[in-house]
Amino acid sequence: MGRREEGAFGGTVSPMSTVEFEAPRVGRRDGRGDDRPVAVLGGGPAGLTAGYLLARKGHPVIVFEAEDQVGGLAKTEVRDGFRFDLGGHRFFTKSKEVEDLWHEVMKEEFLLRPRMSRIYWNGKFLDYPLNGSNVVKKLGPLELMRSLLSYLWAVVKPKGREDNFEQWVSNRFGKRLYQHFFKTYTEKVWGVPTTELRAEWAAQRIKGLSFFSAAKAAFLGNKGNKVKSLITQFHYPRFGPGQMWETMADEIIAAGGEVRMNAPVEKLEVRDGRIEAIEAGGERIEPSHVISSLPLRATVGLAGAAAHGEVQTAARGLRYRDFLTVALVIDGEDLFPDNWIYIHDPKVRVGRIQNYRSWSPWMVPDESKACVGLEYFCFQGDDLWEMDDDALVELGKEELARLGLVAPEKVEQGFVTRVPLAYPMYDAEYADRVDVIRGWLEGLDNLQQVGRNGLHRYNNSDHSMLTAIRAVDNVLTGAGHDLWEVNAESVYHEEDVKEEQPYRRVPETKGMREPLASGR
Repeated sequence: MGRREEGAFGGTVSPMSTVEFEAPRVGRRDGRGDDRPVAVLGGGPAGLTAGYLLARKGHPVIVFEAEDQVGGLAKTEVRDGFRFDLGGHRFFTKSKEVEDLWHEVMKEEFLLRPRMSRIYWNGKFLDYPLNGSNVVKKLGPLELMRSLLSYLWAVVKPKGREDNFEQWVSNRFGKRLYQHFFKTYTEKVWGVPTTELRAEWAAQRIKGLSFFSAAKAAFLGNKGNKVKSLITQFHYPRFGPGQMWETMADEIIAAGGEVRMNAPVEKLEVRDGRIEAIEAGGERIEPSHVISSLPLRATVGLAGAAAHGEVQTAARGLRYRDFLTVALVIDGEDLFPDNWIYIHDPKVRVGRIQNYRSWSPWMVPDESKACVGLEYFCFQGDDLWEMDDDALVELGKEELARLGLVAPEKVEQGFVTRVPLAYPMYDAEYADRVDVIRGWLEGLDNLQQVGRNGLHRYNNSDHSMLTAIRAVDNVLTGAGHDLWEVNAESVYHEEDVKEEQPYRRVPETKGMREPLASGR
């Protein structure tokens, strides 16, 4: 077991009530019962959800986590008492199962927090969702008139070709609004010019949004929180999302399960259409079932020759967008009251800035200090990713000053966290590659892939947890849920529509050249 801090979140976690459980007997192909443990690979939201539900039912389970901290992409970093979230995780879902599970785990530690986000544009803060009077005030009458005329020209002029994101958005909102509110941030997120993003992808991502629908939302509001991205409140653990996953890990242990830290998966032994054994943390385990949230490419690599050449080739072609967070501790008051602000300014490389106290006052231990997180989208191996920590902290200080948010001398210290494989990328070949890997996986009757990277799908935490809930149901009852069809919005896909891929020409990334076999 890895080291676990006592009272890491300001108190002790109450163990689960001492209830006598009878472990279900999990069936095999030959119909015999099997009391061997379920091996859960990865201690992120999906893996811990699976481990928690299995342990709660009294079934033997071992969760293997490669790092010394659980939570995966949703963990909370702690440096000198300052806590910071990697990417910002609002706990809001349309799935009642997931909502109930969150409250069951966190109880009174699950705070209801106000949502506030704004856009930083041209040295000004614009409310997001857009507020009509705020837009008029911040743009000013001259720019407002220019934007309106640009929009009207886009309405009457011939549309011409719509091969890329820039053309599609400009045709519907006008060139000026495109340049103000679409171009810069989109290019930061995806790492290519908007002329290299497909028009079809823009049509899917901005579906239902038009000049008039945006104006209506700006002046009349988002009544009833009908649009998920425009919610006004969300839940959040008192000490950050990591508290959710640490508490879940503690509950697994209290119920008789295991959570093994610093235990990367080193090998999957495949025989006769099933995972016969895994090697992790220097130990060999023979599991009854395996629930894996490891990246698809890692699962393929760890299986070695059991995954034939076509599957290996498909796995090597999967791409990811990465990001890093520069957390800065500042002497003085919070820079802004928002949870985060989107930076629509081409003079800086930062894409989004979080204010951690606005997520929860308990994230910042000193009331006389502020703590913000600057998020940079990048690819492993590019100049941002390879920049050393001190240089990144200096870059963050310089960009805060350039944005007019704080003077560099007010920054007391900084921390850097790199987040690899943060966003599975959708390119022209990704769906075919995933289908090849999926076909191979379906031949392994005791292995299920769950979570964001486990399914190579850009999921939120609630979606990832829902895949784990269904996977546990498959293990315990043989329900036969198709985890590839689980959808965060409606539980299962209601339409047979594939995700549109954004890129016209896909950027080659250093990560594609890394070895497949990695349990991290």
